[in-house]
Amino acid sequence: MTTQLTVAVVGLGFGSDFVPIYLSHPGVGRVVLVDSAADRRRSLAAAYGLDEGYDSLDEALLDPDVDAVHILTPVFLHTDMVVAALGAGKHVGCAVPMATSLDDLERIIAAKERSGRTYMMMETTVFAREYFAVQGMIGRGEFGALTLYRGFHIQNLDGFPSYWQGYPPMLYLTHALAPILALEQTSVASVSARGAGTLAEHRRTGGFDNPFPAEVGLFTLRDSDVLVDITMAFFQTARSYVEGFSLYGEHRGVEWPIDNEGPLTVFDMTSPDEGGRGNRVAASEVEAPEETERLPVPLRGFVRPSTVQFEGMPEPVAVGAHHGGSHPHLVHEFVTSILEQRPPTVDVYRAAAWTAPGICAHESAMNRGKPIDVPDYESRRGR
Repeated sequence: MTTQLTVAVVGLGFGSDFVPIYLSHPGVGRVVLVDSAADRRRSLAAAYGLDEGYDSLDEALLDPDVDAVHILTPVFLHTDMVVAALGAGKHVGCAVPMATSLDDLERIIAAKERSGRTYMMMETTVFAREYFAVQGMIGRGEFGALTLYRGFHIQNLDGFPSYWQGYPPMLYLTHALAPILALEQTSVASVSARGAGTLAEHRRTGGFDNPFPAEVGLFTLRDSDVLVDITMAFFQTARSYVEGFSLYGEHRGVEWPIDNEGPLTVFDMTSPDEGGRGNRVAASEVEAPEETERLPVPLRGFVRPSTVQFEGMPEPVAVGAHHGGSHPHLVHEFVTSILEQRPPTVDVYRAAAWTAPGICAHESAMNRGKPIDVPDYESRRGR
């Protein structure tokens, strides 16, 4: 069995922060750079003392030494790239979303099943420090029975590349939805969603069938009575960037930081004072721990912004740490799942189960809230 992998990082915009993490992982022996922007690729290669790599994924797939690819390209490229890489016998990690249609989800599932290789959707939120903190509280019974989950992703995409203009917000649902599905170990049974506002004509240039700057959905879960309420907004919604969730239970509620970074707000509820009305609630702030013990030592520093200088590098390079410090956890799970020959946490069936609700939610919104049943992908595992 291979003890060290050669990993190709495909798309060096967002992907640039992952390069030093792979270079630091004890299970990775070589990193290959792939990007059609030659200047960006060569600049990154020079910074890390690497070979120039490849101009296209097709070239990288012809390299027999490449064991796995991590795809971090624009959304519209995900399906074809994943199918091609699996078909070439490579293991695949891919940024969210898995795809933007139910048909393309099936294409990826079929390609993975044919290939026998690993597929992992690189969903950040279930590897973030805030998620780990809430997971620990639930494990210790601090919430009691869960009642309500509110997910949200509000981000202004004005000025982003043309392929984002008019993007249907619910098609990027996984960050806002995945935590509750992971915490409850379930999936979405049905959804009813509505569009909010009217998207201005000059923001509809991406070629999408979407008239809404924002969409709001109510999601019914399988084997859970927690109600899931999610707000997605990419345009015409005046709010600073936020991507997270709040969760409420019988004894405890937790709310996301208002400015997206910082401590969680925790509400602990007890019985009323003697002779009083209404339960007592005490609010406090809790810093989510880093959970670095989950990581090999060389990756632990990447949970926060850092600077690296490996042997052969001409000077130090600053490395970002976005999405709650999740990036080294993603890399570690992807690499170890391959080396240990086991399914990753977010395997192809779970990825489809976390992606399909957004596709169905947009369909519902386009039909004024018509309830839409969501296919059950998790039950297909092991067939």
